[in-house]
Amino acid sequence: MSDEPSQETNAEKLAELHRREALAEQGGGQAAIDAQRAKGKLTARERLDLLLDAGSLVELDKLATHRARGFGLEEQRIPGDGVVTGHGTIAGRRVCVFSHDFTVLGGSLGEVFAEKICKVMDLAVRMGVPIVGINDSGGARIQEGVVSLGGYGDIFARNVAASGVIPQISLVLGPCAGGAVYSPAITDFVLMAEGTARMFVTGPQVVRSVTGEDVSAEELGGATSHATRSGVAHVTAPDEETCLADARDLLGYLPDNNLEEPPAGPPADDPDREDPDLDAFLPEHTNQPYDMRALTERVLDPGGLYEIHASWGDNLVCGFARLDGQAGGVVANDPRHLAGVLDARAAEKGARFVRTCDAFNVPILTFVDVPGFLPGTEQEWGGIIRHGAKLLYAYCEATVPKLTVIVRKAYGGAYDVMGSKHGGADLNLAWPTAEVAVMGPQGAVSVLYRRELEQAEDPEARRAELVDHYDRELANPWRAAERGYVDAVIPPRATRPQLIHGLRFARTKREVPPARKHGNIPL
Repeated sequence: MSDEPSQETNAEKLAELHRREALAEQGGGQAAIDAQRAKGKLTARERLDLLLDAGSLVELDKLATHRARGFGLEEQRIPGDGVVTGHGTIAGRRVCVFSHDFTVLGGSLGEVFAEKICKVMDLAVRMGVPIVGINDSGGARIQEGVVSLGGYGDIFARNVAASGVIPQISLVLGPCAGGAVYSPAITDFVLMAEGTARMFVTGPQVVRSVTGEDVSAEELGGATSHATRSGVAHVTAPDEETCLADARDLLGYLPDNNLEEPPAGPPADDPDREDPDLDAFLPEHTNQPYDMRALTERVLDPGGLYEIHASWGDNLVCGFARLDGQAGGVVANDPRHLAGVLDARAAEKGARFVRTCDAFNVPILTFVDVPGFLPGTEQEWGGIIRHGAKLLYAYCEATVPKLTVIVRKAYGGAYDVMGSKHGGADLNLAWPTAEVAVMGPQGAVSVLYRRELEQAEDPEARRAELVDHYDRELANPWRAAERGYVDAVIPPRATRPQLIHGLRFARTKREVPPARKHGNIPL
């Protein structure tokens, strides 16, 4: 009998590899997969198949397993440990990805789970490519104790280090509770699927026991609540498939990293096209609302606006579009909501969007029709001063090309805040319908001529005369043009070619900020 130890054949070793890979790919098993699908949710791998170009996923750490003991974890060592990580391509562009697998220990985060995510995040930063994270997790793995909390902390630190360096996109397609919500909150964009996504620091049961409030999980932390009330969700979608498609579209407006320019393609429309209908687009009465989105669509390339925070702070429109084939960020007041005034929510929304554009070299196109800041105790006590200062700070801080069109009203401090020449805009245009002044005619006349109106024989007739005089003398673009605060007053029909000429010229813009660690933006 031979003393040589028995050895596995090459075929047996290969079979063992296939067995382990199959275990990883089946996650928590067929029963757990069926339960996932019964909730209307896709599996972690199905989501990546829809997100990435077909066959492009290169998986990392597929066979990694947890090292924890106790609480029965020894019998639950599944290769992959509840998260799929790797890299692939979207529309041919490289991206790093991770996708929580809820079928494995409820997608809970433990030591190895966190290590896998940190490893792929580090890889994304080193290679200068975006990272897309798909969240569907029960939170910290309780059995691993403080190690789980440490894992979250390691991820948070990497989110911060990558901020403004590479685009970070979070998709929430299932539960996301406790400390788990802070990683998505630090990223650039949060996309949520309606019906299945949940985000909250404390769940309904804890809320009920501590405060007595009776609230459902959907009302407390569903996609609609975060899209309309908290502002946590930048984009929502009716289902997972649409949410994943939205993430693909969003990346089409962003560069791979902060040292590169956003994707650009050939113009989808004639750069010199004028639109005669714009000359009569605005209502004759200056207090009558109109659709600002429809106005911008007539100016921008075909394809529409990829809107951010569409249902939050809706008196300000923010989103991505293309002009002359180049990606741009659009900021525009919406007269259909609160007459387009700036309030605390809109200012915060705009500030965040402007800073995101600036971080990733996306030019900013601003369309102005703002009667001022919203007055009242609710706004003052709610911090309109500091929130308005955020928007002002963001515009002044931004070094990307900034192009502004004053369409109608630009009153008071809101004129300065909305991409004015004084805040460093590179091209400021105004339509002949622009009204650039300290305040509107009615308010100005009430302040300037209060005593005269009180003593007039016919106060209403005298008021009409004074309002007309104010309109002709101050509520127009001519004073601003004379001072150089706007570079040109243009016919509305020429807005598209004028912006394109300005954008082409501004592409070589270089602005070196003063040496400092960082600015101190208002809270």
